[in-house]
Amino acid sequence: MIKSLLVVFSALAIGGAPALAQATFVNGLTLPGNALDLSNDLTSDRGRVGYFSDLYFDPNRNEWWALSDRGPGGGVLNYQTRLQRFTLDVDPSSGAISNFVIQDTIKFQDGLGQPFNGLNPLLLNGNKSVLGNSFDPEGFVIHPSTGHFLVSDEYGPSLIEFDRDGKLIRRFETPAYLVPRTSSGTDYVATRDENPIGGRQDNRGFEGLAITPDGSKAYAVFQDPLFNDVGTRDGRNSRNVRIVEFDYATGQSTGQYVYQLELQSAVRARIEADGGTATATDPRQGRNIGLSAIVALGSDGDGHQRFLVLERDNRGIGVDDPAGANVIGSKRVYEISLKDATKLIGAAAEIQLGANSLPTGVLPVPKNESTPLIDLAADTVLPNGKRAEKWEGLTIGPVLDDLSYLILVGTDNDYSVTQSGSGQQFDVYVDFTGLSLQRDIGSPNLLNGVDQGPVPNGYELIPGVLHAYKYNDNNYLAPVPGPLPVLGAAGVWGWSRQLRRRIRQTRTNEIQG
Repeated sequence: MIKSLLVVFSALAIGGAPALAQATFVNGLTLPGNALDLSNDLTSDRGRVGYFSDLYFDPNRNEWWALSDRGPGGGVLNYQTRLQRFTLDVDPSSGAISNFVIQDTIKFQDGLGQPFNGLNPLLLNGNKSVLGNSFDPEGFVIHPSTGHFLVSDEYGPSLIEFDRDGKLIRRFETPAYLVPRTSSGTDYVATRDENPIGGRQDNRGFEGLAITPDGSKAYAVFQDPLFNDVGTRDGRNSRNVRIVEFDYATGQSTGQYVYQLELQSAVRARIEADGGTATATDPRQGRNIGLSAIVALGSDGDGHQRFLVLERDNRGIGVDDPAGANVIGSKRVYEISLKDATKLIGAAAEIQLGANSLPTGVLPVPKNESTPLIDLAADTVLPNGKRAEKWEGLTIGPVLDDLSYLILVGTDNDYSVTQSGSGQQFDVYVDFTGLSLQRDIGSPNLLNGVDQGPVPNGYELIPGVLHAYKYNDNNYLAPVPGPLPVLGAAGVWGWSRQLRRRIRQTRTNEIQG
């Protein structure tokens, strides 16, 4: 028995001969678009659940968390940004999920108790160069030791730490060249038509966030390239996305890596093969295709960090295409490693990254595009085979009875609110047969103030969607509190609750056998 335990320990803790990671769809849930959170904001545009800009499972506290973004209205409605703690039943054998229930709603606030608000900086502060408490939260993790919330934001882009009550602790330092600017200076609301000269694209800031198992490093990932990665204003033609590394102790950025989106031509070919229509700029390579989430897996046997990333296009059922008429090209989760990727440090990180290739000497994060871990479009729980647009939440959940893990993936339904060209806001109702209609927010009988009668039977606000997958990866390390002890000659592997359980399970199996 001792000998076999040592074999298991070697394979699991030091990475002996790990099996290839696999993920299998289990089931999914659709969650009503009219659900309210626990904020006591009873109007639909204040208390409506926005679902999943990100998801996080905290194994140290056995808690599920959901982050929603800046609120309905795309940054033009007053909305106090917030976080939801929820419970979810998980079948320990199959991994099937059920019974999603919100248990707590936490609103973000600064040290003086003033709210963080989804209004864009110009509307909130009257000054497009002042970020203030404007907040578009998109990525979320919990530090394994402190229990503090770390949230990445698109407006800055920013990385911000909050305590367990949602109160500001500190802001991490974002490198200046990542902040959007025009020739006249910092401009947090600049669009491509306003002659930006650098920094993130509008509404394309820090979209995902990961934390290493020991909590020492955080990784914020941009949704798309910078404005100036292919000449002035042309970052939307690039596939080169930045992963920004932060040191937790100092709050400083310690380097960047380049992740390359799948070539637009490959996404287009897949759309056309499925009978859809696409062009060289639809979906746009560095604008309508991008990264939505990143999850840390721990380091490999050589100390290189590994991740899951979620890459997607903007097609599918959503407020912009409620009919779901456009054929989907990319809704994929990949495994990546920083091994063999160039770490850009200091001034080296400020270079333009180009369109499809990279500057000499810069190697991207390797990934295998031919074998994604998950194809989210391959399965759906929406009626009539319709598929969701905005897959944005991704997390690894609890260990299951067979020692696999649950992966939970969720959609952002944009609060089921769309905006007209003049900035007017409307609720979006769909029937999943290709028909949809609009109503004034929170007034299902009114459109532009005119009575339309009740919403017809069969129509509903766009739901949130959750998918559950069983995930087999013997090398996964969950976040653990405190420093990680080193183990064996590799010197990089730490204990985790899951590894301890695996060894205990092995001992139990031997005794029973």
